[in-house]
Amino acid sequence: MIKLGVNGKEVTLDLDPETPLLWALRDELRLTGTKFGCGVAQCGACTVMLDGMPRRSCVTPIGSIDGSEVTTIEGMEGPEIEAVQAAWAALDVPQCGWCQSGQVMSATALLQLVSNPTDEDIDNAMNGNVCRCATYVRIRQAIHDAAKTLEG
Repeated sequence: MIKLGVNGKEVTLDLDPETPLLWALRDELRLTGTKFGCGVAQCGACTVMLDGMPRRSCVTPIGSIDGSEVTTIEGMEGPEIEAVQAAWAALDVPQCGWCQSGQVMSATALLQLVSNPTDEDIDNAMNGNVCRCATYVRIRQAIHDAAKTLEG
């Protein structure tokens, strides 16, 4: 039995400890905002917050995180996520949308750590978040806009 906090609620999972967190979230807990992209932690679609830091859930065995706190896109709240979501909408960042929950999670984590990120900060934080539609310019601008909103 693996015990986790997920979006502020304690859950117990009776699964093989090697089960990736992604599948525990999607299949067992029905939290489908976290997406499967590549299965090898290269695309970022499966990004969640693990104890407050972004983590690729597709390669995180649940047995390695017993007792941890997981936050999915469905459980995110606070000024940073609100600013990111507003900027995403204002700039029409998503196209197909598949990568967006991971992109939003990584952008929010960045703004929680760096209030006024440079282009280099953004590039480093978003590295490994692949957008097949290539909306990278809008993603960067949306993060800058969200940072300005948070300043204001």
